[in-house]
Amino acid sequence: MTHLWVRAEQRPNEERVGLTPEGAAELVRTGIRVTVERSSVRAIPLEGYVDAGCEIAAENSWPQAPADAIIFGLKELPEDGTPLTHRHIMFGHAYKGQPAGRVLLQRFKAGGGTLYDLEYLVDETGRRVAAFGYWAGYAGAAVSLKCWAAQQRAGIAGPVHRVASKEALLQELAADLAGLGRPRAIIIGALGRVGTGAADLCDAMGVPVTKWDMAETAHGGPFPEVLQHEIFLNCILARPGCPVFVPASAKTAPRKLTVIGDIACDPTSDFSPIKVYDRATDWAAPALRVHDAPPLDVMAIDNLPSLMPVESSQDYAAQLLPSLLTLTDLDKGVWGRAKAEFDRHIATI
Repeated sequence: MTHLWVRAEQRPNEERVGLTPEGAAELVRTGIRVTVERSSVRAIPLEGYVDAGCEIAAENSWPQAPADAIIFGLKELPEDGTPLTHRHIMFGHAYKGQPAGRVLLQRFKAGGGTLYDLEYLVDETGRRVAAFGYWAGYAGAAVSLKCWAAQQRAGIAGPVHRVASKEALLQELAADLAGLGRPRAIIIGALGRVGTGAADLCDAMGVPVTKWDMAETAHGGPFPEVLQHEIFLNCILARPGCPVFVPASAKTAPRKLTVIGDIACDPTSDFSPIKVYDRATDWAAPALRVHDAPPLDVMAIDNLPSLMPVESSQDYAAQLLPSLLTLTDLDKGVWGRAKAEFDRHIATI
């Protein structure tokens, strides 16, 4: 029997989950065994999983799960160096040259386990079957506006926090922008999930947006237009061949740009299109000031949908459920393609 083990997230400020109780009930009905760990932080209560027929395990007990269990989480595992023996479904951030990703692959190689990277679950056309992109874009645009508002008051953005709903976020942001005009924003990747979410947030707050996608960036750069907007929202994943949107020289170049929201957030990748910073920001300090006079702040939080954990979990879980229902045949479809990607990268370790 296929056994899916939903682990508790162990990263700070991570309350999301990739399977809702309703989805768990469907898996159980099809004969898949589902174990859900207790969690002190998960946004969706445990009771729903109990009612769905799931088995309940202790928080963070996945290392002791049966050898045939498929461990399912979202964000990274504790970096304790232990070999990974299970099959894992999660975002590995391991295939684009990230130093931490290489360490993760070394752990899989040492333990004989397998990574089914959620970012590489794709259909026959190469399109991802599930993504948090919309809510990443929505929250990322909101935090970027908070950074801009703080600059207008001669400061730098303070801590951000979980919000109960989209409506609560909009109310909070309206208070942040009270008494201020509106900046102009440019979104690159505007036709994708991330860009759509970012544009929707900007529209809700009355922020005029220039929307760019592949056609506007096909010439490969440079892109002086980016520097003529107060806010740049990067919504394109770093991949080989990605052009540079903001070179290192932008720090001192004449510009109106004062806030970069790197919503895709992959600063340690060799392919990052933003060259003015080299590390992610976080909830406690969302803005990294990379230049003064005029200021240039980078917002690069890598778990933005976690700011809205209930809505983002429900959306993502609904997208992913059809693929989870095919876990009984890991050699085919999205799982087979993800395994082939893992095999290709593990061979370089």
